[in-house]
Parts: sequence; structure tokens; C-alpha cells
Amino acid sequence: MRYEKQKQKKKRKWRVILLLLLLLIAVPLGYTYFQYQQGVSQSSEKAEGNPILQEEYEFNGKQDEYGGTNVLLLGSDSRGEEQARTDTIMIARYHPDKGTYKLISVMRDSFVDIPGYRKNRINAAFALGGPELLRETLKENFDIDIQYYAIVDFEGFVQLIDEAFPNGVEVDVEKKMSQNIGVTLQPGLQHLDGEHLLGYVRFRHDAIGDFGRVERQQKVVKEIGSQLTNIQTISKLPKLIGVVTPFINTNMDTGDMLYIGKDFLSKENRNIDTLTIPVDQSWENANVNGAEVLSIDTEKNKEAIHEFLAE
Repeated sequence: MRYEKQKQKKKRKWRVILLLLLLLIAVPLGYTYFQYQQGVSQSSEKAEGNPILQEEYEFNGKQDEYGGTNVLLLGSDSRGEEQARTDTIMIARYHPDKGTYKLISVMRDSFVDIPGYRKNRINAAFALGGPELLRETLKENFDIDIQYYAIVDFEGFVQLIDEAFPNGVEVDVEKKMSQNIGVTLQPGLQHLDGEHLLGYVRFRHDAIGDFGRVERQQKVVKEIGSQLTNIQTISKLPKLIGVVTPFINTNMDTGDMLYIGKDFLSKENRNIDTLTIPVDQSWENANVNGAEVLSIDTEKNKEAIHEFLAE
């Protein structure tokens, strides 16, 4: 009898311990889910009206040969046109073993071979066949494998910045900017909210045109990465992902985004290496059928990409 009582007592003890463990797991998970859903609810109505965000795209990507995870990032300002534009083409690369982060920007006017079509500007590939044809185009011209895609509506960028940085992102604006960006920016060091920061990264009406725009995009990505240390971002991460999710069409699941985001935010070294394609001395301006394009040395740029990713 005494043995049975002790046995029952031990069972109750282990049940209590198990219940406590389940609570310790369930409470953070419940809070994470609540924060995520709160962010989704905050943005869902604002994201309506962009057909690109509802489209189901085929994408047959795979991990790259160096063991990294490559994400094709496409910036879109579509408002319902049949052939959507991609104003921004980037490849974000995360290597889990090395803990490194790299960003490749591809100039949208690069004149390249598009599989199944004649040569054209690289941003035409998306209009012709969505992210899959753009992936195939990058593979054929530069021999780079891409596992995921993420099409981001520019309004999602605005909402994300305002949620993550309520006081704005500190940026040194190099000149007055206003043409075709919807806002007016004065030169000097200042804190930009989402709308003004979007205007900053989209400005291209200066002497170096699209090259300057890509340079500013890379600058802002680095600034955001470094300034994340000044806010309680890890605890806000589920809500931040929730805020931006309605503005993204991607084949990544939420768990993948949380994992990569948490890993980035928890590291002391958030250095992001960048590369712009075409690289210096590998291109020249050309006119094809009345359109200004960048005629590029494909082999030289392919070599530059592989050297960049292999480091």
C-alpha cells in the first residue's frame, strides 16, 4: 500500500512538471502567434488591390552550390496593370554555417538572354513569366541558383519601417530629392519615416541614374541592419513579420522567415556584404530598338558573382 502511494505521488509530481513544461512552451508560442496575427490584421486592409500579391507563382529553385540560401527579392509598385514591373531586383543570401549575409543588386536595364524569348532588359523577364522566368534568366546568364522568391509591394516597406522604427531611420541624404518620388527630401542627416525612406531609395534622377538608386538601396539595407541594435526588435519580430506578410507574395513559410530574421537580429555582427551587377568595367550604354539598355559582359559578371558567394 505504501509503495502504491509513493508511486501515485511520483506520477502526480511528473504530471505537474510536464504541465509546467507545456505551459512554458505554450505561453511564448501563444504570445508569438498573437503578435503575428496582430501585425497581419494591422496591414491586411491596406494590402488589398495588388493582384501580384494574390497570384500563385510556379518557382523551381534550389539551394546554391555553396550551401547558402538565396532569396530573389523583387520590389513592385503594381496597381493593377496586366504586365507588372519590378523596379528592384536583388538576391539576398544567407549562409547558416558561416553566419554571413550578402546582397546582390541586379540593374534592371541589364540586357540579357531570356530563356524562350529574345534578348531584353532583365526586368522584362518578370512581366513575361513571373519570378520563375526571372530565376531561369539569372541561372542562364550568371549560373546562380535561387531557392526562394519574395515579391514585396512598396507599401509593405513603408509599413514595416514605421512599425520597426517609430522615430524613423537615420540617413544622411546627400542632395535635395523630389522628382517622381512623391515626397521632397532636403540634404543632411535626418530620421526618415517609411514614406520618405521609400522616396529616398527610389530616386534616380541624377547624373548616375539607376546606379545611384541601387547604391542608395544597398546603403539603406545596411543602415537598417546596424540600427536594429537600438530597438527591442527580437521581441517585436513576430509582429513585424505579421505587418509585412500581407504585402509579400513568397514561397517561404513564416517559420523560415522567423528563423532567418531571429538569427540575424541575435548576432552581434550584422555586416551585409553587397555587390552590384554589372560590376565596374563590364558594361556600356547601348540603344536597342530605341530603348536605352546596359550591354554587359556576361562572363565577367558571372565570375564576379561566384567569387562573391564563395568568400
